[in-house]
Amino acid sequence: MIKKDYYEILGISRDATTDEIKKAYRKLAIKYHPDKNKEKQAEEKFKEAAEAYDILSNPEKKKRYDQFGHSQGDSGGMNMEDIFTNFGDIFGDIFGDAFNGSFSGFSNYKNKNIKGSDLRIRVKLSLNEILRGIEKKIKVQRMKMAKGVEFIFCKNCNGTGQITRVTNTILGIMHTTTTCSICGGLGKKSERLPKGVNNKGLKKKEELVSITIPPGVTEGIQLKISGKGNDAPFGNGIPGDLIVVIEEIPHDQLKREGKNLHYDLYISFTVAVLGAYEEVPTGDGKARLKIDAGTQSGKTLRLKGKGLPSLEGYGRGDLLIHINVWTPKKLNEEQKKIFKQIKNDENFIPSPQKYEKSFFEKVREMFSSER
Repeated sequence: MIKKDYYEILGISRDATTDEIKKAYRKLAIKYHPDKNKEKQAEEKFKEAAEAYDILSNPEKKKRYDQFGHSQGDSGGMNMEDIFTNFGDIFGDIFGDAFNGSFSGFSNYKNKNIKGSDLRIRVKLSLNEILRGIEKKIKVQRMKMAKGVEFIFCKNCNGTGQITRVTNTILGIMHTTTTCSICGGLGKKSERLPKGVNNKGLKKKEELVSITIPPGVTEGIQLKISGKGNDAPFGNGIPGDLIVVIEEIPHDQLKREGKNLHYDLYISFTVAVLGAYEEVPTGDGKARLKIDAGTQSGKTLRLKGKGLPSLEGYGRGDLLIHINVWTPKKLNEEQKKIFKQIKNDENFIPSPQKYEKSFFEKVREMFSSER
């Protein structure tokens, strides 16, 4: 695409002065500003003039452009946000008195980046929901832009949202800019508000929001749903975000430790001696577990991959079953007689083997593995 000559766009000669360049740009900006000119090509011509001014008002860019043309001096195109961000102070000089505060475009584009406030909600999840991940539909009370709202641009700040004061000091002229106290920096004021609408043109509405929660989330983690917070004041900006804070519902049998799950299994003395198969709960059902004959109380069995998935996608944790041998507190006479007969049997006299770790060794090993 062949681009027009920047001097031709502004209608100036190549030896134009800085003031002449600014005046030419001012004339075109006033003529083609989209808020004033509703022709189809107005916005493009407005951007085109801004691009030309960006190059020709900068001595270094102008020098490169004069030497190499668009191949070296091209600014790469400008959008509305770029224009008002880069030339904000210049617009104050160019448009400050030209429209007596009715130049709404600067306020419109300046406030385009205003973001509505965020919302925060808490979502409770069961262990099964955390394990699988889930999509929940939550009713959220959002502040939305209301219909029928009428507003005017703030006359105190001419719609800019800021008040600039010029003070003469011994060091020279000083410019001080503060937020407009009348409109709070919005550049607008409400003129007519329907019932239930606040002074920013917003009304509380209930909305059903779909939230996708990935597997493996943890207590207190926050998920952000972009654009589902409150609308920006007067709808002039982008909505805030919805922050979802996760709460875990404690499981009645399983305890969570990171990706791993813990379960205390109580077995009878008979099962500990003879061995058996026991059913244990998991996060998503039940599992059949073999108890070997001669299993000691305090032993920990591990079911690999029966824990929770990693939020980062690094596999699943394990289910750790802690064996507790249940000692009966009351025996009848016949039962007592049986135990008295085997009391001194060598099989019933404690004789821990060296390979069986003590309680303190197990605790030390547990803490060292967590580092």
